[in-house]
Amino acid sequence: MSIPLLQVALDNTSLEDAIASIEQYGHLIDIVEVGTILHVAEGLHATKTLRAMYPDKILLDDIKGADAGKTLAELCFGAGADIMTAICAADINTMIAMKKVGEKMTPVRDVQIELYGDWTYEQAASWLAAGIDQLVYHRSRDAELAGKTWDTPDFEKIGKLCEMGFKVTITGGLNKEDLHLFKDYPIHCVIGGRSIRNAANPAAEAQAFQTEIRRIWGAK
Repeated sequence: MSIPLLQVALDNTSLEDAIASIEQYGHLIDIVEVGTILHVAEGLHATKTLRAMYPDKILLDDIKGADAGKTLAELCFGAGADIMTAICAADINTMIAMKKVGEKMTPVRDVQIELYGDWTYEQAASWLAAGIDQLVYHRSRDAELAGKTWDTPDFEKIGKLCEMGFKVTITGGLNKEDLHLFKDYPIHCVIGGRSIRNAANPAAEAQAFQTEIRRIWGAK
């Protein structure tokens, strides 16, 4: 079982704040994410700036694209993103259009599907058949604030998706103390957002995440 990557979602409302944050722990993480909120606030300028700051890191643009896949992919990948996200409700042809743009680039860029709301395993099988094997299993910010915790249905879905062959990323208010809940699954990536960004010492918290990830999955 591979050791999961660590990603931090920069859901800051300004690029200035995002830079001030990522400079504290960017060297300690594996994936830098232009969060949806940051993308709405600052657009592709944020993607280009973070690409320039971290040329050797994986850069993900969490645009949650729903339509105009080819155009969005040309914009996101053209700005330097290695991965872009599509919302699970998008038509599969939108996702395929994104994927095709990425496959023509050097190095190849990828597409990740964000799972929100209602989706089916039949849909998931069609994504795999189209060559899209990255998913984000997401407890939404609003669900978290409403008191939703990680429970048995979540773990059953994560396990099934892993068995199907997906690289599953987990996110949604995760703290390092939550990570042991996922120890039985071959998680591809862990996203820490506010738990790292808003920590008293963000660098120490990012390192603590990495230490816990290696403790849990490194002995497998």
